[in-house]
Amino acid sequence: MRPFSGTMSVAGATRVRDRLAATPDGPLPALHTGPHAAYFAVERPGSDPWCLGVVGTQAAAVPNALRIAFRDLRSLDLGATHVLDGTLQLGSIRIRIGRLIDVQVPRRPITVPASDPAPLIARIGLGEGLTPYADDVLCGWLAIQRAAGVATPEVDQEVRAAVARTTLLSATLLDCALHGEVLPEFAAYVASLGTPDQPEREAALAAVGESSGEGLLAGARQALGVETEAA
Repeated sequence: MRPFSGTMSVAGATRVRDRLAATPDGPLPALHTGPHAAYFAVERPGSDPWCLGVVGTQAAAVPNALRIAFRDLRSLDLGATHVLDGTLQLGSIRIRIGRLIDVQVPRRPITVPASDPAPLIARIGLGEGLTPYADDVLCGWLAIQRAAGVATPEVDQEVRAAVARTTLLSATLLDCALHGEVLPEFAAYVASLGTPDQPEREAALAAVGESSGEGLLAGARQALGVETEAA
């Protein structure tokens, strides 16, 4: 099958669009490429490095990614990747954000009992993979605070000071969680809290990735004061 080439309109969040628009033209180093997702390092003057994802329909729809309507990225003509006039050029494919998507966690009238995230912050970067499990747990904890409308400025400062210890993708996802940006499965889980759909949504969230969804759910439960088994 001949690979797709040309211009492609994709879905992406507002901050992803703005990040691309503010990034100078130039090459993007690849951090990871696979059949369902690819991740690139994005740098711009005066800003910390950031990870940009390109995800197909079989990959986790992380909030820092461009979502494309392809099951397998190997059907695309992926070559050298760079930013050009606020768009992403992957080989012979030029990607533009044609549809903005809402990646914000739903605001809910939920109670979050006081809990100390210091042990989670101390474990940032511990674990294997592109997103260490401890980081996923912390993302879940932070996102629940945002869902409840709880500001955590001191915690946020500590998290930002510690993200250099982890992978760029995980650091970016922690930044997303600080901004209340989440996976669709997490948003659906939060929306289902206290309803008959909650068990099903919990299961769907836990099934994301090899352990990322389980970590996010564990962090959410900790923030909500719900006991969970130790991982």
